[in-house]
Amino acid sequence: MTGFSKGIRKVEAGLKWDPSPTGQPPTDLDIIAATFVSGDAYGTPAYLVHFDSRSPDGTIFLNRDSTDGKGFGWDEVMTLELDRLDGRYARVVVGVVIQQGSGHKTFVDVLNPAMRVREGYTVLAEDDFGSVPWATAATIAEFARDDSGEWRFRPGVHGFDEDPATFTRVMGRAQQP
Repeated sequence: MTGFSKGIRKVEAGLKWDPSPTGQPPTDLDIIAATFVSGDAYGTPAYLVHFDSRSPDGTIFLNRDSTDGKGFGWDEVMTLELDRLDGRYARVVVGVVIQQGSGHKTFVDVLNPAMRVREGYTVLAEDDFGSVPWATAATIAEFARDDSGEWRFRPGVHGFDEDPATFTRVMGRAQQP
């Protein structure tokens, strides 16, 4: 380690949206994290964490899950304890996908979507998906190890027009150098 920086250690990704209007099917957004090993940092995820899973070592987990946006504050919250991740992991990409069960929906069809990534009380990124209104999914954060092994945050919202299953296979390609 050089200097006084300890890199990014533990982050929280939050997602919120307003419920669908009365009489309309519920809108369901999900946070997904994909981990990548150093030998395949832009290829196939080593594992995914989402509403129905957690990381094998317990370092990435969903604290709150919503299927309709009816929560108060942040409807979905995921914690990533990057400082506890094994050294073989080089990247973690966090994404958001809109479930398509009730018909094709994009971010422009979601009422007041918002995301936030923070470390402690420091907000690293906030966005309303306004730059990707056509997308059905988006990556919202990338964390990568630097040469010293410390985690660094790469901000940016990158949209995808993919179904949930395909998105989980391609979401790691968003910010390839």
